[in-house]
Amino acid sequence: MFTTTLLNWFALNGRDLPWRHTRDPYAIWLSEIILQQTRIQQGMDYWLRFMQRWPKVEDLAAATEDEVLRMWQGLGYYSRARNLHTAAQQIVAQGGFPTTLEGIKQLKGAGDYTAAAIGSIAFGLPAAVVDGNVYRVLARHYGIDTPINTTQGKKLFTELAQSLLPEDKPAEFNQAMMDFGAIQCTPTSPKCVVCPLQESCEALRTGRIGELPVKEKKLKILTVHLTYIYIRCGGKTAIRKRPAGGIWQGLWEPLLTDDPTPLSHAILLAKNVKHVLTHRILIADFYLLETDTPPTLPKEYIWVNEADLDRYAVPRLVEILLTSLPTSD
Repeated sequence: MFTTTLLNWFALNGRDLPWRHTRDPYAIWLSEIILQQTRIQQGMDYWLRFMQRWPKVEDLAAATEDEVLRMWQGLGYYSRARNLHTAAQQIVAQGGFPTTLEGIKQLKGAGDYTAAAIGSIAFGLPAAVVDGNVYRVLARHYGIDTPINTTQGKKLFTELAQSLLPEDKPAEFNQAMMDFGAIQCTPTSPKCVVCPLQESCEALRTGRIGELPVKEKKLKILTVHLTYIYIRCGGKTAIRKRPAGGIWQGLWEPLLTDDPTPLSHAILLAKNVKHVLTHRILIADFYLLETDTPPTLPKEYIWVNEADLDRYAVPRLVEILLTSLPTSD
């Protein structure tokens, strides 16, 4: 009942997306990585640009990390871009895209969901995807209040999704689940009145649509204050590459300092600019220092022409701050 109704709905309402017109595992894998934590509309533009610049996995593997990060700029969660680049090199090194779930999961940044999505869509493997959309649809339809972010919850929903998946139509089922959660059974204001599953939906019957799925609150949000100084000296500015192990690894930023007061001629351009990440809230001040004499800086900073700055991938926060810069004389 559930599966048949879902597939019938998908046949009429499924989204027409460019990566659904191919069985090329590279194109499908690229879409899955880009669409993690990203809306379809924004992700599609990036997918098209990536495919145009690097149409084959060999092309992406041959690119530099800086090139990939620059192309990724604006999408956030930059570890995805680094993992994407590393995985492309893995694929080329092993002579082609892996065709098993375990093989796909060996790729950098590919977990159970990514492996199931690529495996089912590109190779017809009977593996059910389980993501936020799937949790929501199943929790509501079957009235399940087990928290989705617990070991027990993940096991329960994975087994349920797998039991519903038709082995002869894994790609259609998985894409139907994604689309049904994105279009019909949305987080807020789901279209219950015109839902084809309304008669069998337990959450609708018991008035618990807004309560399901259940998620345990574990996240502790930290607030971090940052002070950036953009140094302008003879048409050049100083930037550094963010070190490994922290946020924005491999991206570039202006001078980051704990105390701008020694730079007495620095002009405040923006104050208390707020930028929200998953695990922290960043509050940034942004200064401009114009000088004829290059100050002594830590060794990790390099001087680049201001005109070439857009060649360097920067975090979204820095991109925002740079918009407050006045043009140089």
